Amino acid sequence: MATMNNLPDVAGSLYTSTYRNVKLAGKAPPATNLTGTGSCFDTTVLAISRAGAHKPIECDELPVWSKSTMSYKYAVGKPDPSGFLRKGEGKLIKSTMRVQEEDTKDTGIKPTPPKAGAFARRDNPPNTAFRRFYERGDLPIAVDHRGSKNMIAWKVDIEKLDYHHYLPIFFDGVRETQEPYRFLAVKGVEDMLKAGGSKILPVIPQLIIPIKTALNTRHHSVMCITLQLLQKLVLGADLVGEALVPYYRQVLPIFNLYKNKNKNIGDGIDYGQRNYDCLGELIADTLALFEQKGGDDAFINIKYMVPCYESQVSYA
Repeated sequence: MATMNNLPDVAGSLYTSTYRNVKLAGKAPPATNLTGTGSCFDTTVLAISRAGAHKPIECDELPVWSKSTMSYKYAVGKPDPSGFLRKGEGKLIKSTMRVQEEDTKDTGIKPTPPKAGAFARRDNPPNTAFRRFYERGDLPIAVDHRGSKNMIAWKVDIEKLDYHHYLPIFFDGVRETQEPYRFLAVKGVEDMLKAGGSKILPVIPQLIIPIKTALNTRHHSVMCITLQLLQKLVLGADLVGEALVPYYRQVLPIFNLYKNKNKNIGDGIDYGQRNYDCLGELIADTLALFEQKGGDDAFINIKYMVPCYESQVSYA
C-alpha cells in the first residue's frame, strides 16, 4: 500500500534535474532576468499575462449582438446589386481554379490546417503569491544548506502554522521555475503535508486554483512536480481523496490531454525511471491513487473526465 514515505523526495531532485536537462540534455536553462514579478524589489511593470491562459484570438472584426435575432453575428455590408454571375463567367471561374491547382502542383506545397497548439507551453509569468510574500519577508523559511541536499530551516514549528493561509501560498509557488523560489515552494509543500495531519482537509478548496494553474501552464517539469505533490496530498491525511472528487472537473482535463504522453522506446530500457519525468506514467499512477482513495464515487467521476481510464481497483 502506498504511503507518503514510499514516494520520492520531489524537492531533493530539483537541482539534479536542472543539471541533467541543461548540462547533459542541452536544454535552455531557466530564465534569470525575469520582469513583472510584482514583488517589492521589482521596479518593472507587473506582467499582464495570466498563467495558463489561452492566447487571445487575432481577429480584425468581432461579432456584435443583434437584438432582432438575440444572438451574435458579424456586421454585413450593403449588397452589391451588380454582384451576380453573368453568362459566360462560369468558364472563367473554372479556368482560374485550374491555374491555382497547377501552381500548387509545381511548388509541391499543399495547404495544411493550422496547428491547434493543445500541447504548446503557455504563459507562466513569475508573478506568484509565493514570490511576493517571500521577498517581502512574510514567510518563516530560509534555505538550510547541507552536505548532500538542501533543506528548509523553519523559523517556527510547522504544527503552529495557519494552514488556511500558508498552504495555498506554497502551492501557488509550485509553478515557479527559478531558484530558490521553486525549491522553497516545493519543499515547503512537502514539509507541510508531512506534518499537517487533520489541518490539510479543510484547506482543499483553496488549493484547487493553484493546482489547476500549475497544470494549465503545460510546462513539462512544472506538471511533473504538481502530479507528484498531488499524490502526496492524497496520502497526507484521511478523506483528502474523497474531498478532491467534486473538483475533478477542474483538475482532470489536463490529465486526459497528456495521459498518452509516454516515452514509447519500444523494447529499450528506460534508465531514467527514477527521475519521474514521464507524464503518462505519472498521470496513470495519480489517477489510480485518486480511485483508491476517492471512495465509491471516484471511478465514475474519473471516467467522466478521462473516458479511456480503466479501473485499477479490484472489488473481488
